[in-house]
Amino acid sequence: MKKSILIIVSLFAAVIITTTFAFAGKLVIKGSTTVLPIAQKAVEAYMSEHPDVKISLSGGGSGNGIKAIIDGSTDIANASRFIKDKEVKLAHEKGVYPVPFAVAYDSIIPVVHPSNKINNLTKDKLKDIYKGKIKNFKEIGGPDLKIVVISRDTSSGTYETWAKKIMKKERVTPRAQVMASNGAIVQAVSNNKHAIGYIGIGYINKNVRPLKVDGIEGTEATTLNGTYPISRPLFMFTKGWPKGDTLNFINFMLNPRKGQKYVKETGYVKLY
Repeated sequence: MKKSILIIVSLFAAVIITTTFAFAGKLVIKGSTTVLPIAQKAVEAYMSEHPDVKISLSGGGSGNGIKAIIDGSTDIANASRFIKDKEVKLAHEKGVYPVPFAVAYDSIIPVVHPSNKINNLTKDKLKDIYKGKIKNFKEIGGPDLKIVVISRDTSSGTYETWAKKIMKKERVTPRAQVMASNGAIVQAVSNNKHAIGYIGIGYINKNVRPLKVDGIEGTEATTLNGTYPISRPLFMFTKGWPKGDTLNFINFMLNPRKGQKYVKETGYVKLY
């Protein structure tokens, strides 16, 4: 994993040692659909341990989660990318100081219909597919099927990572079908032999065929050692340094025997 990511984890995954009282209350968590399965498991377990705390959880994308932290409509923002400079500027203008906590690692996996026997694509081929330059799977050693490109909406952290690491800031073809979540992409690809999409590693199931990228399979090992080319940390942001129930929940997420257990159970990669 890149040195900068390791520094983030060192700074934000291992520093919370403050003991706080468990005040009864309510937490609101919004944001990334990539982080959503992890958060769902953790929220259920946390509320079971702390029945006096009620937690509201919803998706909507990383951008919407960070926006909600800035406007004060959420206590925790799930994000599958780091906060942008323009978001930091806007937050500071409003007197808000978002604090990031890395909670897991993820890899973005390109997927096709299970009947499609392609098993590997280079980053350049993926870029050409998503630009609309490659229009048929037979051009890349697959079946004679016109390609249906499926992508994420621009508020998605998964889209941001794909745009940076695969598209290199070039535009996705306007013919692409845009989906609002990882789950929607899984459903769309599983029902269409012509389709290709990309999803977080935790969403891989038997209904889609995951592809290697540059000959490297997206696994726990290749995500942690940084050899898989589309890997990233996943975050929870708080509005300033967390206190009370918010701090307790972040502590829970980073605990190797608690929150990190649910990271693994949902198919993502633990910090430790």
